[in-house]
Amino acid sequence: MALSNLPEVVAVDQTPIKGSRRSNPATYTGMLEPIRKAFAKANGVKPALFSANSEGACPNCNGAGVIYTDLAMMAGVSTVCEICEGKRFQASVLEYTFGGKDITEVLTMSVSEAAEFFAGEVAHVPGAEVVLNRLTDVGLGYLILGQPLPTLSGGERQRLKLATQMADKGEIYVLDEPTTGLHLADVDQLLGLLDRLVDSGKSVIVIAHHQAVMAHADWIIDIGPGAGHDGGRIVFEGTPVDLVADASTLTGEYLAKYVRG
Repeated sequence: MALSNLPEVVAVDQTPIKGSRRSNPATYTGMLEPIRKAFAKANGVKPALFSANSEGACPNCNGAGVIYTDLAMMAGVSTVCEICEGKRFQASVLEYTFGGKDITEVLTMSVSEAAEFFAGEVAHVPGAEVVLNRLTDVGLGYLILGQPLPTLSGGERQRLKLATQMADKGEIYVLDEPTTGLHLADVDQLLGLLDRLVDSGKSVIVIAHHQAVMAHADWIIDIGPGAGHDGGRIVFEGTPVDLVADASTLTGEYLAKYVRG
């Protein structure tokens, strides 16, 4: 049985996130739902108005923000919608504001900006704040809420999935190369998040080549001795300190260089 089929396991691999160019971090994580409800309550209208895939959509581009032209034998082209100017919503919808911003202005915020905005007294939305804080924890503070999912890198998609699945009631987290594409400062932030998961009683298994992750681990299982068909055997099992002291494997050799500067 695959690990991902076990109810207590949360597996976060590099499988592409399912979603069209209409999908974005706000829709994928579910945070748009409490945001839409907050806009609706503040303005006395229906939440559906604040969805570019529903009643609030620009009728000219159907909420896509662009017009796609199929050129048959050639690659299709897209042009910004002349009616909504790429904002995806009807002009009347943008007259409604929450905390001084319309829905398009919210969707063009970065995660970090939105986390501050929705944590404030003027526009406090607890449901959105929780998700935004998790996105920040996994190093995605720079992502734009309305950024199309297909434009995200593999590492960004994996961390987006991690942030979303952190709300699950799993006991074991299995992560496949979660540091892909991360800046060193963001790696430290991710390691802090994994520490908090462990401190809360979860077990975290990370498949990684990143030396900072290996040095931070409680226990390492080194597979080798080489790569591909030259590997597949456990060549070391123990703490990072023991692996560095042993230095009998390629992983141990390079980890020793890393920790010794």
